[in-house]
Amino acid sequence: MLQLEGLGKNFGGLPALDKVSFTLPQGRVTALIGPNGAGKSTLINCLTGILTPDQGSINFQGQNIVAWPAHAIAKLGIQRTFQNLRLFPRLSVLDNVLTGLICASRQSIFMAMLRLPSLRHEERNLKLRALEALDLFGLTDKAQWPAAILAYGDKKRVELARAIVSKPALLLLDEPVAGLNAQETRAVSEELQNLRRMGHTILVVEHDMDLVMTVADQVVVLDSGSLIAAGTPEQVQHNPLVLEAYLGRMEATA
Repeated sequence: MLQLEGLGKNFGGLPALDKVSFTLPQGRVTALIGPNGAGKSTLINCLTGILTPDQGSINFQGQNIVAWPAHAIAKLGIQRTFQNLRLFPRLSVLDNVLTGLICASRQSIFMAMLRLPSLRHEERNLKLRALEALDLFGLTDKAQWPAAILAYGDKKRVELARAIVSKPALLLLDEPVAGLNAQETRAVSEELQNLRRMGHTILVVEHDMDLVMTVADQVVVLDSGSLIAAGTPEQVQHNPLVLEAYLGRMEATA
């Protein structure tokens, strides 16, 4: 589904990504891990058009999407969540999820002014899709609540619901359990496993290794902008380069 070839991005002459290459198989969960500053969020931002790579290619379903604007990439079928919450606090939970369907709407200013029957029919269909997404994450009863008053864990779920409501071909999750307690993390883990069973293709950036080992089919590891390992969770877990990146070089002792 997605193939990265020699992806590079520099900031002030320093490489945030250095010739990164890997593939994402369809219908699988790939975890992107690495120490702080490894380039994980930079990679996500390049995939979604927020940043433009300085070199390399991003081939999504046969098209090189490097330098595409963010809205065009979203319309193509790539959706994401953010490391820091990006909700509209004064809007209802339902309206926040509906913003994820902007690319799916055929509405125009002219249609909105006339309130044509076709517009009202489309609005009902979009609301049904948003409610289905909320139901998937157990948030239907809070659909009319202002997003600002939700607990932090529920806000994370609203972001997940907004990301999947358009039924994207590829879902990018940037630290979906950051700041959650153990119970909330287990709930998100179960929800991600459910999305995998439904056939979603997911790239998840995460520091929680228990979640990575539970939900990921393959793991890609970055360190200082370079890819240092890729394989199954078990293979990566015992890779000496990965252990060194996380734990530091260990001196041999007699």
